[in-house]
Amino acid sequence: MTLDGGALVRRWEPWMVWLLGALALASIPVVEGHSSVIWDALNHHFYLGWIAEHPRWDRDLIAANWQSMQYPYLYWPAYKLAISGASGVTAGIVLACLQSLAVPPLWLVARSLCPGERIEDIALRVLGVALALAGTVTLSLVDTTSNDVLAGIPLIWAIAFALMANDSSTPRGNFRLAALSGLCAGVSVAFKLSNGPLALVLPLLWLFGAGSLRDTIIRVLVAGLLTVLAYALAYAPWGWQLWQQFGNPYYIALPDGWFDPLRAWAGWHRP
Repeated sequence: MTLDGGALVRRWEPWMVWLLGALALASIPVVEGHSSVIWDALNHHFYLGWIAEHPRWDRDLIAANWQSMQYPYLYWPAYKLAISGASGVTAGIVLACLQSLAVPPLWLVARSLCPGERIEDIALRVLGVALALAGTVTLSLVDTTSNDVLAGIPLIWAIAFALMANDSSTPRGNFRLAALSGLCAGVSVAFKLSNGPLALVLPLLWLFGAGSLRDTIIRVLVAGLLTVLAYALAYAPWGWQLWQQFGNPYYIALPDGWFDPLRAWAGWHRP
């Protein structure tokens, strides 16, 4: 039995890249010795995490200004770390590990763009992931309670699955990966509505891949429908609360008057 070093590297490459990425992100709060508590954290991040666990509609009125109406669930980890008394370094490491979930889809994107097995190709993929994480905006958010990185993770997975679908040699594999891409895209938009414009570009990626014109049309339609379904399911817990309180599931992001016909149809009355 011989040990194939190249095969081992190929097998463990994604796990090693994820580990290195997690260590790199976690090292930021360790080196700084704290996690940054920015104004948004004091204003609404911790409050949103609080109402994600304990809704307070009967007690508070826009307690954190209009940011009180943001999708709150991604702020729950920061809230729990804060009330548990975790140190800034500990909280920063935990949040960095959560944010490291962006590394695997980044590696999948890099592999789609650079699929070779030579050492040069592996190095290019590693550098590609490093460059993706090294942006000024990304690094400025790693040691904070901001939800931007977490909200972007499903969107990166959506892009990765879409690119993998294009690499698939069979219509069935292409269809399944495009469907997964749609599901992730829908979740990403529920997490942060500003991901919507980027999600709208994904059908262009779903157009490519194995299969006839009929297969392509079905793939795009099904992936699009799954995007809408995943968005509705992920947003429903929060949207339903806003609807019950304000008759507007996007209060205050969208004009209240847009929902007058729906309120009239549903016979909605303000509590």
